[in-house]
Amino acid sequence: MARPRAKKRTTPQAAATDSVEPDATVGASSKLEEAAAEPATRERGKRVKAPPKPKPETEYFDEKGNFEDLWLSAFPVGTEWENIDKIKEFNWSFENVEEALEEGGELHGKTLYMFGSTEPQLLYVNGESKIVLIPIVVAVDCPFPPSDKIGINSVQRENEEIVPMKAMKMAWVPYVPLEDRLSRIDIFKTKIFTLGCTQRRSALKHLKIERVKKFDYCMPYYMPLQPLEDEENTTINFLYPLEPPIVDEFDWEMDDYEDFADQKVQEGSLPEGEKEKFKEFLKEKVRERKRELRQAKEARKKAIDDMDPAMKEAFENIKFYKFYPVKTPDTPDVNNVKARYINRYYRNAHYLK
Repeated sequence: MARPRAKKRTTPQAAATDSVEPDATVGASSKLEEAAAEPATRERGKRVKAPPKPKPETEYFDEKGNFEDLWLSAFPVGTEWENIDKIKEFNWSFENVEEALEEGGELHGKTLYMFGSTEPQLLYVNGESKIVLIPIVVAVDCPFPPSDKIGINSVQRENEEIVPMKAMKMAWVPYVPLEDRLSRIDIFKTKIFTLGCTQRRSALKHLKIERVKKFDYCMPYYMPLQPLEDEENTTINFLYPLEPPIVDEFDWEMDDYEDFADQKVQEGSLPEGEKEKFKEFLKEKVRERKRELRQAKEARKKAIDDMDPAMKEAFENIKFYKFYPVKTPDTPDVNNVKARYINRYYRNAHYLK
Protein backbone atom coordinates (compact mmCIF):
# COMPACT_ATOMS: atom_id res chain seq x y z
CA MET A 1 0.00 0.00 0.00
CA ALA A 2 1.50 3.26 -1.13
CA ARG A 3 2.42 5.92 1.38
CA PRO A 4 0.55 9.19 1.04
CA ARG A 5 2.58 12.07 -0.47
CA ALA A 6 3.67 14.73 1.95
CA LYS A 7 2.76 18.43 1.26
CA LYS A 8 5.45 20.62 -0.37
CA ARG A 9 7.46 22.49 2.26
CA THR A 10 7.30 26.32 1.87
CA THR A 11 9.83 28.99 2.98
CA PRO A 12 8.96 30.97 6.08
CA GLN A 13 8.67 34.15 3.95
CA ALA A 14 6.31 32.48 1.58
CA ALA A 15 4.31 31.06 4.45
CA ALA A 16 4.08 34.45 6.09
CA THR A 17 2.95 36.01 2.88
CA ASP A 18 0.39 33.39 2.25
CA SER A 19 -1.06 33.83 5.71
CA VAL A 20 -1.66 37.63 5.34
CA GLU A 21 -5.06 38.82 4.24
CA PRO A 22 -5.31 41.09 1.17
CA ASP A 23 -6.48 44.15 3.19
CA ALA A 24 -3.59 43.75 5.55
CA THR A 25 -1.13 43.74 2.64
CA VAL A 26 -2.46 47.06 1.39
CA GLY A 27 -2.21 48.56 4.86
CA ALA A 28 1.37 47.44 5.31
CA SER A 29 2.33 48.89 1.94
CA SER A 30 0.81 52.23 2.87
CA LYS A 31 2.70 52.29 6.15
CA LEU A 32 5.97 51.52 4.34
CA GLU A 33 5.37 54.41 1.90
CA GLU A 34 4.57 56.77 4.78
CA ALA A 35 7.73 55.67 6.59
CA ALA A 36 9.80 56.28 3.47
CA ALA A 37 8.29 59.71 2.97
CA GLU A 38 8.54 60.77 6.59
CA PRO A 39 12.28 61.64 6.67
CA ALA A 40 11.96 63.89 3.61
CA THR A 41 9.04 65.63 5.22
CA ARG A 42 11.08 66.26 8.34
CA GLU A 43 13.97 67.76 6.33
CA ARG A 44 11.78 70.18 4.43
CA GLY A 45 9.96 71.35 7.46
CA LYS A 46 6.85 73.40 7.26
CA ARG A 47 6.66 75.60 4.15
CA VAL A 48 6.56 79.28 5.03
CA LYS A 49 4.65 81.57 2.72
CA ALA A 50 6.94 84.20 1.17
CA PRO A 51 6.03 87.82 1.85
CA PRO A 52 4.42 89.58 -1.13
CA LYS A 53 6.84 91.37 -3.45
CA PRO A 54 6.61 95.14 -3.30
CA LYS A 55 4.96 96.65 -6.34
CA PRO A 56 7.51 98.40 -8.59
CA GLU A 57 7.24 102.14 -8.57
CA THR A 58 6.00 103.66 -11.78
CA GLU A 59 8.87 105.21 -13.73
CA TYR A 60 8.33 108.37 -15.73
CA PHE A 61 10.48 109.24 -18.73
CA ASP A 62 10.70 112.47 -20.64
CA GLU A 63 8.95 112.06 -23.94
CA LYS A 64 11.47 112.14 -26.76
CA GLY A 65 11.00 114.78 -29.41
CA ASN A 66 10.49 113.58 -32.95
CA PHE A 67 13.76 115.22 -34.06
CA GLU A 68 15.69 115.00 -30.79
CA ASP A 69 18.69 113.15 -32.22
CA LEU A 70 18.85 115.07 -35.49
CA TRP A 71 21.77 117.28 -34.45
CA LEU A 72 23.77 114.18 -33.49
CA SER A 73 23.08 112.63 -36.89
CA ALA A 74 24.84 115.53 -38.63
CA PHE A 75 28.58 114.78 -38.69
CA PRO A 76 30.63 117.66 -37.15
CA VAL A 77 32.65 118.35 -40.29
CA GLY A 78 36.13 119.74 -39.73
CA THR A 79 36.29 118.78 -36.05
CA GLU A 80 39.54 117.09 -35.09
CA TRP A 81 39.03 113.42 -34.34
CA GLU A 82 40.55 113.70 -30.88
CA ASN A 83 38.08 116.49 -30.03
CA ILE A 84 34.85 114.89 -31.23
CA ASP A 85 34.10 113.41 -27.80
CA LYS A 86 34.36 116.87 -26.24
CA ILE A 87 31.05 117.71 -27.92
CA LYS A 88 29.38 115.43 -25.36
CA GLU A 89 30.97 117.26 -22.43
CA PHE A 90 27.66 119.05 -22.00
CA ASN A 91 24.09 117.85 -22.50
CA TRP A 92 23.42 120.24 -25.37
CA SER A 93 19.85 120.91 -26.43
CA PHE A 94 18.70 121.86 -29.92
CA GLU A 95 15.05 122.42 -29.15
CA ASN A 96 15.13 125.30 -31.62
CA VAL A 97 15.85 122.83 -34.45
CA GLU A 98 13.04 120.54 -33.28
CA GLU A 99 10.55 123.41 -33.06
CA ALA A 100 11.50 124.67 -36.53
CA LEU A 101 10.80 121.23 -38.02
CA GLU A 102 7.57 120.46 -36.20
CA GLU A 103 4.22 121.44 -37.67
CA GLY A 104 3.91 125.21 -37.65
CA GLY A 105 7.71 125.69 -37.63
CA GLU A 106 9.50 127.67 -40.31
CA LEU A 107 11.25 124.58 -41.71
CA HIS A 108 8.29 122.21 -41.55
CA GLY A 109 7.75 120.29 -44.78
CA LYS A 110 10.80 121.77 -46.52
CA THR A 111 13.53 119.77 -48.24
CA LEU A 112 16.62 120.27 -46.08
CA TYR A 113 20.29 119.33 -46.22
CA MET A 114 21.91 119.62 -42.80
CA PHE A 115 25.49 119.40 -41.58
CA GLY A 116 27.18 119.91 -38.25
CA SER A 117 30.32 121.71 -37.19
CA THR A 118 31.97 123.03 -34.03
CA GLU A 119 33.22 126.40 -32.85
CA PRO A 120 35.72 126.69 -29.97
CA GLN A 121 34.88 129.68 -27.78
CA LEU A 122 36.00 131.04 -24.43
CA LEU A 123 32.97 130.79 -22.13
CA TYR A 124 32.27 131.08 -18.42
CA VAL A 125 31.53 127.68 -16.94
CA ASN A 126 30.80 127.47 -13.21
CA GLY A 127 32.38 130.87 -12.69
CA GLU A 128 35.58 130.06 -14.60
CA SER A 129 36.78 130.86 -18.12
CA LYS A 130 37.07 127.76 -20.26
CA ILE A 131 37.47 126.85 -23.94
CA VAL A 132 34.26 125.10 -24.95
CA LEU A 133 33.68 123.24 -28.21
CA ILE A 134 30.22 124.45 -29.21
CA PRO A 135 28.29 122.28 -31.68
CA ILE A 136 26.33 124.07 -34.40
CA VAL A 137 23.90 122.85 -37.04
CA VAL A 138 23.41 124.38 -40.49
CA ALA A 139 20.21 123.68 -42.43
CA VAL A 140 20.21 124.37 -46.18
CA ASP A 141 16.73 124.97 -47.58
CA CYS A 142 17.00 123.73 -51.17
CA PRO A 143 15.18 121.09 -53.27
CA PHE A 144 18.56 119.82 -54.55
CA PRO A 145 21.77 118.86 -52.72
CA PRO A 146 23.83 122.07 -52.41
CA SER A 147 26.96 120.13 -53.41
CA ASP A 148 28.46 116.67 -53.65
CA LYS A 149 31.95 117.95 -52.86
CA ILE A 150 34.06 118.77 -49.80
CA GLY A 151 36.64 121.53 -49.47
CA ILE A 152 39.95 120.81 -47.74
CA ASN A 153 41.58 124.03 -46.67
CA SER A 154 43.42 125.55 -43.72
CA VAL A 155 46.16 128.02 -42.92
CA GLN A 156 48.51 125.07 -42.47
CA ARG A 157 47.96 123.85 -46.02
CA GLU A 158 49.50 125.61 -49.00
CA ASN A 159 46.89 124.53 -51.54
CA GLU A 160 43.13 124.22 -51.35
CA GLU A 161 41.52 120.97 -52.50
CA ILE A 162 37.96 120.43 -53.70
CA VAL A 163 37.23 116.69 -53.74
CA PRO A 164 34.11 114.50 -54.08
CA MET A 165 32.43 113.71 -50.77
CA LYS A 166 32.94 109.98 -51.32
CA ALA A 167 36.72 110.55 -51.34
CA MET A 168 36.37 111.44 -47.65
CA LYS A 169 33.73 108.75 -47.01
CA MET A 170 30.98 111.34 -46.71
CA ALA A 171 27.51 111.53 -48.25
CA TRP A 172 24.05 113.00 -47.76
CA VAL A 173 22.11 110.43 -45.70
CA PRO A 174 18.29 110.36 -45.35
CA TYR A 175 17.13 111.20 -41.84
CA VAL A 176 13.94 109.56 -40.59
CA PRO A 177 12.10 111.13 -37.60
CA LEU A 178 11.77 108.92 -34.51
CA GLU A 179 8.06 108.19 -34.92
CA ASP A 180 8.56 106.90 -38.49
CA ARG A 181 11.47 104.52 -37.91
CA LEU A 182 9.33 101.42 -37.57
CA SER A 183 8.20 101.85 -41.15
CA ARG A 184 11.12 101.25 -43.50
CA ILE A 185 9.39 102.78 -46.48
CA ASP A 186 9.36 106.19 -44.78
CA ILE A 187 13.08 106.49 -45.46
CA PHE A 188 12.17 107.18 -49.07
CA LYS A 189 9.65 109.84 -48.12
CA THR A 190 11.86 111.94 -45.88
CA LYS A 191 12.78 115.45 -46.92
CA ILE A 192 15.66 115.76 -44.47
CA PHE A 193 19.21 114.69 -45.29
CA THR A 194 22.24 114.96 -43.03
CA LEU A 195 25.89 114.90 -43.99
CA GLY A 196 27.24 111.61 -42.66
CA CYS A 197 30.71 110.08 -42.51
CA THR A 198 31.40 106.33 -42.54
CA GLN A 199 35.07 106.59 -41.56
CA ARG A 200 35.56 104.41 -38.46
CA ARG A 201 37.64 106.04 -35.74
CA SER A 202 39.10 102.67 -34.79
CA ALA A 203 40.65 102.42 -38.27
CA LEU A 204 42.42 105.79 -38.10
CA LYS A 205 45.55 104.25 -36.63
CA HIS A 206 46.04 102.35 -39.88
CA LEU A 207 45.92 105.53 -42.00
CA LYS A 208 48.74 107.88 -42.83
CA ILE A 209 48.89 111.05 -40.75
CA GLU A 210 48.34 113.21 -43.83
CA ARG A 211 45.12 111.33 -44.60
CA VAL A 212 43.85 111.67 -41.02
CA LYS A 213 44.64 115.39 -40.99
CA LYS A 214 42.57 115.92 -44.12
CA PHE A 215 39.45 115.19 -42.08
CA ASP A 216 40.43 117.99 -39.68
CA TYR A 217 40.55 120.49 -42.55
CA CYS A 218 37.30 119.45 -44.25
CA MET A 219 34.46 121.89 -44.68
CA PRO A 220 31.21 121.54 -46.63
CA TYR A 221 31.67 122.98 -50.11
CA TYR A 222 29.18 125.18 -51.92
CA MET A 223 29.68 127.16 -55.09
CA PRO A 224 27.48 130.27 -54.96
CA LEU A 225 26.30 131.87 -58.17
CA GLN A 226 28.11 135.03 -57.14
CA PRO A 227 31.92 135.13 -56.79
CA LEU A 228 33.39 134.67 -53.34
CA GLU A 229 34.60 137.79 -51.59
CA ASP A 230 38.19 136.60 -51.51
CA GLU A 231 38.17 136.08 -55.29
CA GLU A 232 38.40 139.84 -55.62
CA ASN A 233 41.10 140.03 -52.97
CA THR A 234 44.59 140.98 -54.20
CA THR A 235 46.37 139.88 -51.02
CA ILE A 236 48.36 136.69 -50.60
CA ASN A 237 49.45 135.09 -47.34
CA PHE A 238 52.91 133.58 -47.45
CA LEU A 239 55.53 131.80 -45.40
CA TYR A 240 59.12 132.37 -46.54
CA PRO A 241 61.38 129.49 -45.42
CA LEU A 242 64.07 130.98 -43.18
CA GLU A 243 65.04 130.38 -39.58
CA PRO A 244 62.85 131.83 -38.18
CA PRO A 245 60.47 131.93 -41.19
CA ILE A 246 58.90 135.15 -42.45
CA VAL A 247 55.10 134.95 -42.17
CA ASP A 248 53.23 137.90 -43.63
CA GLU A 249 50.86 139.03 -46.38
CA PHE A 250 51.55 140.90 -49.62
CA ASP A 251 49.09 142.97 -51.67
CA TRP A 252 50.18 142.96 -55.30
CA GLU A 253 48.19 146.11 -56.06
CA MET A 254 49.24 148.16 -53.03
CA ASP A 255 52.76 146.89 -52.28
CA ASP A 256 55.98 147.25 -54.30
CA TYR A 257 58.31 144.23 -54.45
CA GLU A 258 61.49 146.25 -53.95
CA ASP A 259 60.14 148.39 -51.11
CA PHE A 260 58.62 145.37 -49.38
CA ALA A 261 61.92 143.46 -49.48
CA ASP A 262 63.88 146.50 -48.20
CA GLN A 263 61.46 146.79 -45.29
CA LYS A 264 62.11 143.19 -44.28
CA VAL A 265 65.88 143.79 -44.44
CA GLN A 266 65.53 146.84 -42.20
CA GLU A 267 63.44 144.86 -39.72
CA GLY A 268 66.22 142.29 -39.56
CA SER A 269 64.04 139.38 -40.63
CA LEU A 270 65.60 139.12 -44.12
CA PRO A 271 69.34 138.99 -44.85
CA GLU A 272 70.58 141.46 -47.47
CA GLY A 273 71.82 138.61 -49.68
CA GLU A 274 68.30 137.06 -49.75
CA LYS A 275 66.55 140.08 -51.28
CA GLU A 276 66.43 138.94 -54.91
CA LYS A 277 65.46 135.43 -54.00
CA PHE A 278 62.75 136.78 -51.70
CA LYS A 279 61.30 139.04 -54.43
CA GLU A 280 61.18 136.15 -56.91
CA PHE A 281 59.43 134.04 -54.27
CA LEU A 282 56.72 136.71 -53.88
CA LYS A 283 56.24 137.07 -57.63
CA GLU A 284 55.75 133.32 -58.03
CA LYS A 285 53.19 133.27 -55.23
CA VAL A 286 51.30 136.13 -56.88
CA ARG A 287 51.31 134.31 -60.25
CA GLU A 288 49.94 131.18 -58.58
CA ARG A 289 47.15 133.11 -56.90
CA LYS A 290 46.12 134.92 -60.07
CA ARG A 291 46.06 131.58 -61.90
CA GLU A 292 43.82 130.08 -59.19
CA LEU A 293 41.41 133.02 -59.37
CA ARG A 294 41.21 132.80 -63.14
CA GLN A 295 40.51 129.07 -63.03
CA ALA A 296 37.85 129.53 -60.33
CA LYS A 297 36.11 132.21 -62.40
CA GLU A 298 36.11 130.01 -65.50
CA ALA A 299 34.84 127.00 -63.54
CA ARG A 300 31.99 129.03 -62.05
CA LYS A 301 30.94 130.40 -65.43
CA LYS A 302 30.95 126.93 -66.98
CA ALA A 303 29.01 125.42 -64.08
CA ILE A 304 26.35 128.14 -64.29
CA ASP A 305 26.07 127.81 -68.08
CA ASP A 306 25.64 124.02 -67.80
CA MET A 307 23.24 124.18 -64.87
CA ASP A 308 19.69 122.93 -65.25
CA PRO A 309 17.26 125.90 -65.19
CA ALA A 310 15.34 124.39 -62.25
CA MET A 311 18.53 123.94 -60.24
CA LYS A 312 19.68 127.45 -61.12
CA GLU A 313 16.39 128.85 -59.85
CA ALA A 314 16.71 126.79 -56.67
CA PHE A 315 20.23 128.11 -56.05
CA GLU A 316 19.03 131.66 -56.58
CA ASN A 317 16.49 131.15 -53.76
CA ILE A 318 18.63 128.97 -51.48
CA LYS A 319 18.52 129.80 -47.77
CA PHE A 320 20.92 128.92 -44.92
CA TYR A 321 19.80 128.54 -41.30
CA LYS A 322 22.44 128.37 -38.58
CA PHE A 323 21.45 126.94 -35.19
CA TYR A 324 23.27 127.19 -31.86
CA PRO A 325 22.26 125.12 -28.81
CA VAL A 326 19.64 126.70 -26.57
CA LYS A 327 20.42 127.64 -22.98
CA THR A 328 19.56 125.05 -20.34
CA PRO A 329 20.51 124.71 -16.64
CA ASP A 330 23.12 122.10 -17.68
CA THR A 331 24.83 124.07 -20.46
CA PRO A 332 26.80 127.31 -20.74
CA ASP A 333 25.23 130.37 -22.34
CA VAL A 334 26.37 130.84 -25.97
CA ASN A 335 24.21 133.84 -26.90
CA ASN A 336 27.12 136.29 -26.78
CA VAL A 337 29.26 134.32 -29.23
CA LYS A 338 26.70 133.63 -31.95
CA ALA A 339 27.82 134.56 -35.47
CA ARG A 340 26.24 134.31 -38.92
CA TYR A 341 29.49 133.18 -40.54
CA ILE A 342 29.43 129.51 -41.61
CA ASN A 343 32.59 128.96 -43.67
CA ARG A 344 34.45 130.46 -46.62
CA TYR A 345 32.15 128.72 -49.13
CA TYR A 346 28.74 129.20 -47.55
CA ARG A 347 29.76 132.55 -46.11
CA ASN A 348 26.98 133.97 -43.88
CA ALA A 349 23.68 132.41 -42.83
CA HIS A 350 20.44 134.09 -43.85
CA TYR A 351 18.89 133.23 -40.49
CA LEU A 352 20.62 132.86 -37.13
CA LYS A 353 18.90 130.83 -34.39
